[in-house]
Amino acid sequence: MLMDKLRSLITAEIPHLRRYARALVRNADEADDMVQACLEKALARASQWNSDKGLRSWLFRIMHNDFVSTLRRRDRERAFHRRYPETDSVPPSQENLFELNQVDKAMDRLPVEQREALLLVAVSGFSYEESAQVLAVPVGTVRSRLSRAREALREIMQSRPLESGSFEVRRDG
Repeated sequence: MLMDKLRSLITAEIPHLRRYARALVRNADEADDMVQACLEKALARASQWNSDKGLRSWLFRIMHNDFVSTLRRRDRERAFHRRYPETDSVPPSQENLFELNQVDKAMDRLPVEQREALLLVAVSGFSYEESAQVLAVPVGTVRSRLSRAREALREIMQSRPLESGSFEVRRDG
């Protein structure tokens, strides 16, 4: 009975998870895969959920950790293929290109850390504290990343055109 209730609560969070995933990876299919993996892990680890803490932040934390792990894995694979290029057996496939509006293009230019903070607070409605919990960083770091993301977006939007690719955004830790 408790598992049925948890499943219905998790189901209600799917649209939020999907929006966050699509904003992170900019690819609908990959985002859906991220959501699926997150849901599977959440259900498998249902006993680890602390009902005193928010379900949404717990789910976003699972997704965030998977996202970071995927980025690290891709970085290791790229480094390996740069070091041993003869092991490439299939040329890399082209990612699907979407028509993005100006804000999407600007968001794409933000460092991942800043984009995540902006998406969690501004799009998903998390508090700074909840965002810090999802990202496993101090609240001050969330505030700093959010401030830098907002400033970078202002600069990017004023610098136009976004297609040039010449604007560089400062990274933070």
